[in-house]
Amino acid sequence: MVDLYPAQGTSAAENDPLLALLEDYNKGDLGKSLPPEGPQKGKAGRDRPIVIMLDPGHGGEDPGAIGKNKTREKDIVLQIARRLSALIKKQPNMRVYMTRNEDVFIPLKVRVAKARKQRADLFISIHADAFTSRSVRGSSVFALSTKGATSAAARFLAQTQNESDEIGGVSRSGDQYLDHTIFDLMQTATVNDSLKFGKEVLKNMGHVNKLHKNSVEQAGFAVLKAPDIPSILVETAFISNVEEERKLRTSAFQQQVAQSILAGIKAYFANGGELARR
Repeated sequence: MVDLYPAQGTSAAENDPLLALLEDYNKGDLGKSLPPEGPQKGKAGRDRPIVIMLDPGHGGEDPGAIGKNKTREKDIVLQIARRLSALIKKQPNMRVYMTRNEDVFIPLKVRVAKARKQRADLFISIHADAFTSRSVRGSSVFALSTKGATSAAARFLAQTQNESDEIGGVSRSGDQYLDHTIFDLMQTATVNDSLKFGKEVLKNMGHVNKLHKNSVEQAGFAVLKAPDIPSILVETAFISNVEEERKLRTSAFQQQVAQSILAGIKAYFANGGELARR
C-alpha cells in the first residue's frame, strides 16, 4: 500500500519526531525541531557509536526511475538500505537510522533535517540511476558541489533528483534552511570529507559492479546539503539498463552492494576519515 506522509501536522506530531519535522517544514521553521548545536560527548567510534543515516531515495507517490520490466527504483533502494542497515547493526561501534523504512514520501529537506536531528556522522542517499539510452550502465557516487556540477550528466541527475519534491506536491519555496548553509559549507571541510568518503565507497563498489565513472562527481543535490555531515549519493546501478535492472532485482546483488558500501564506510575511517563537524 502506497502512503503519503501527512503534509499537515497533527496532534500525533508530539509523539512522532518525523511528523514534528514535517510540521515545522510546512511552517518554514525546520530549525525548531533540531537539537541545540554542539558536539555529542566523546569521540564517535571510541566513546560512542558512529551514527549513520541511510536515505532510500524516493518513496510513496514518487516511484523514482522505472525499468523496462517495471522495476521501481523506490522499491529496490529500500531493499538495499534495509540490507545495509542490518549489516551496520552488527558492527559494535556503529548505530544506524533510516529516513524511511516503508513506502512513504518524505520531502528532501526533511530527510536532511532528520539526519541532523539524529546527529548523524555520515549520510548515505541510495538510488538506482536511469538514462535515455538503455546501453548506459555502471555504479556512481556523488557529493555536493557549491560551485556547479562537475559534468553535464551530474547536473542533469541533480536536477532530476531535486524534482522529487515536486512529484510529491511539495513547493520549492521556503528554502532558507538549505540556502543559508552554503556559506558555512564553503567555510568548512565537509564537502572535502564527503569526497574522501565517496572515494572509498566508489572503490569498493567497483568490486561488485562496473563503474560508470572512476571518480566521485559533484552537483547541487538538495539531499546532500547538511552543512556538517559528510554526505554522499550512491547510484547503485542503471535501472534503465535491462541487464542491471535484472541484477538489481536479485537478493545476491543487493547484498553485494550493501556489503560494498559498508566496506567503504570502514575504509573511510581506517584512513582517518572525519566525522560530522560540530
